[in-house]
Amino acid sequence: MSTAKLLLLAGDYVEDYEIMVPFQALQMVGHTVHVVCPDKKAGQFVRTSIHDFEGDQTYTEKVGHNFVLNATFADVRAQEYDGVIIPGGRSPEYIRLNQKVLDIVRHFFDENKPVAAICHAAQLLAAADVIEGRKLSAYPASAPDVKLAGGKYIEVPMTEAVVDGNLVTGPAWPALSTWMAKFLVVIDTYLAEKAQPVRASLGSATVGATNL
Repeated sequence: MSTAKLLLLAGDYVEDYEIMVPFQALQMVGHTVHVVCPDKKAGQFVRTSIHDFEGDQTYTEKVGHNFVLNATFADVRAQEYDGVIIPGGRSPEYIRLNQKVLDIVRHFFDENKPVAAICHAAQLLAAADVIEGRKLSAYPASAPDVKLAGGKYIEVPMTEAVVDGNLVTGPAWPALSTWMAKFLVVIDTYLAEKAQPVRASLGSATVGATNL
């Protein structure tokens, strides 16, 4: 199986499930996942938040775990990665103020590489101006951000996810299993297409060698 090198953009008070589940699940099937945060280095940590639905008009928020970063933000070169994951929680709200974060996100859209974004990650996508004309899900309170950025907000159950080309989105952590399953399909498709020029080149080389 071909494997991908993936980047995960996080920040303090990222949603606990939305960082830990993709980090572990993607590595479980063989992909490499580098988790970074602006102005932090590998070995430092981000705090997570636990968002839950307990009958109030909006989610509740509690302090979660400390998540140790395994890569350094200053070293990130977006062109070295096959895809990007953007969890929700509080972090998209402030890491979108970092110009390099916006440039990184734009790279993956410009190059049509796999992008997985969930919950409040739509705030970052909107700030990067990459969703005009795109269909996506998000936490319902982020629907205005999607619409103002020219995207088409798709209302789906909290357990579902939306695919639009290279972009896979979901409304919140109850969608994690569906969101990840759909993202894996997008990754596999991307890797297969990426390998085609290599196979074609190898085929030409073989033909050339046979003719000698």
